[in-house]
Amino acid sequence: MFGPVVASAGEQLANSIPDLAQLQKMTARFAPTELDVDISNLSDGDSKALVKLVEAARIIDYIFMMQYWSGDLELYAKLQKDTSPLGKARLHYFWINKSPWSELNGNTAFIPGVPEHKPLGANFYPETMTKEQFENWVNTLLEKEQQQAKGFFTIIRSDAKGGFKIIPYSEAYKADLTRAASLLKEAASLTDNATLKRFLTTRAAAFLSNDYYESDVGWMDLDAPLDITIGPYETYNDELFGYKASYEAYVNVRDEQESAKLGAFSKNLQEIENNLPIDPKYRNPKIGAQAPIRVVNEVLSAGDGNHGVQTAAYNLPNDERVIAEKGSKRVMLKNVQEAKFEQTLVPISRRLLGGDEQDRVNFEAFFTHILTHELCHGLGPHQITVDGKPTTPREQLKELYSAIEEAKADVTGLFALQYMLDHAQAMGLADALKPARVFEKRLYATYLASSFRTLRFGLNDAHGKGMALQVNYLMDKDGFVVRPDGTFAVNYAKIKDAVRDLTHDLLTVEAEGNYAGAKKMLDTLGVIRPQFKQALDKLGNIPVDIEPIFVTAEKIAPQSAAPHRQ
Repeated sequence: MFGPVVASAGEQLANSIPDLAQLQKMTARFAPTELDVDISNLSDGDSKALVKLVEAARIIDYIFMMQYWSGDLELYAKLQKDTSPLGKARLHYFWINKSPWSELNGNTAFIPGVPEHKPLGANFYPETMTKEQFENWVNTLLEKEQQQAKGFFTIIRSDAKGGFKIIPYSEAYKADLTRAASLLKEAASLTDNATLKRFLTTRAAAFLSNDYYESDVGWMDLDAPLDITIGPYETYNDELFGYKASYEAYVNVRDEQESAKLGAFSKNLQEIENNLPIDPKYRNPKIGAQAPIRVVNEVLSAGDGNHGVQTAAYNLPNDERVIAEKGSKRVMLKNVQEAKFEQTLVPISRRLLGGDEQDRVNFEAFFTHILTHELCHGLGPHQITVDGKPTTPREQLKELYSAIEEAKADVTGLFALQYMLDHAQAMGLADALKPARVFEKRLYATYLASSFRTLRFGLNDAHGKGMALQVNYLMDKDGFVVRPDGTFAVNYAKIKDAVRDLTHDLLTVEAEGNYAGAKKMLDTLGVIRPQFKQALDKLGNIPVDIEPIFVTAEKIAPQSAAPHRQ
């Protein structure tokens, strides 16, 4: 992965805690990258609201750290007092990971005196609780209480009787949520955009009520120059069940020109759904309302949105009720994607792909595939029936869902793009995907290069695990090949069929809620095989990802690089 500290993706650190030199090498895997966003076109009211949104987002870092580990905030305060070179290095890497565990090293500790690994249940459950204990307890509850226990927005704690109790987020994080809600209301009073005002007002109320439905609907309707995402969303950090949502924030400024251009893709979602390579009974005859797409430039990210590997795009909300009613929204972080492409993907392609494939690696193809990845989170099965009962793939696949869903979105995104290329004229996409055959080769070559970028995130990351599944499957189907000189290439004669077959298999596992099938796929394919380990070992000092430096946020709301809690 990077020099002598780590040999391959997902490999754990040696038993010894890294010294200063090792820690500096580990930190250098994240290339410092300035994110300076043009905000000159914002209205006076939105400019003032932006300051309040940055301040609110920074609070999310602390809520997230409380969720991640019970000792996180105490350790963070301790690290800030150590002014030695090693202490400063530990603080720097801690802030990148928002914890004492290195995400790129299988979430193993790089600071002494903490658990060797991140607790699987983070701080959502008692650290000594087992899956069996939780499930046995849940079975004793009434149905409504069971839903709360497994819900997105509650934590579980031990009670005085040796059992467990349910605590809503609004109670568990009340002080910080109250502060954040106040700032959101201030921002709402400053903006002159009605949809932003509505979202901020309802989200502030949700922080205190623990009911996020109305504000999720408001977020879906958000249509404003300031594009803000703030709240509990993704469940990746709950590695026990995948039930509990982590707080994150993204403060963005919309790119109007790119948003208009890419909106054409969302108009064709139903046709792609109707042609997914699965049993027709699993297709959705009426997907949610046309999915909005927002292309934005990131001013600040926080919490789950800014620890370890940076998010390039996201597809929300995760509430199936909102998805059924409104669809889901895709937000593309263009400046983050450009930074990742230049800092990591281009150097990787020069080292691992053959010369002709290197020439095909292209930012437009990279950007467009991330777009379709996000679009395809909204396609396929969402409401399913298992043993005669209505349920969801997320509930059935439990802790396996995130990796399966990320792989599904990736490969279904490829399938969707190929379908659009094959029907570009009829779908009104001839201009967006021209020239079609050149774009097609650029798409697969860029995806191949990007797969190595994602594998470096490690197998503890849902995206990394899902990518390992994909590349091993596609290699087994001869869609990807290794050349005699050790470089990789696309087999253009077989890649399309391989992508179609994998799309079928992943969508079917979700449609059936097939936990055993998902586990078999991940156990056999979600691994780093020797040929990929050898390739990853060649990447040497190429950064794994970026470390964003939020220049614009610091200009409008100055603070120290690693802020003290206010």
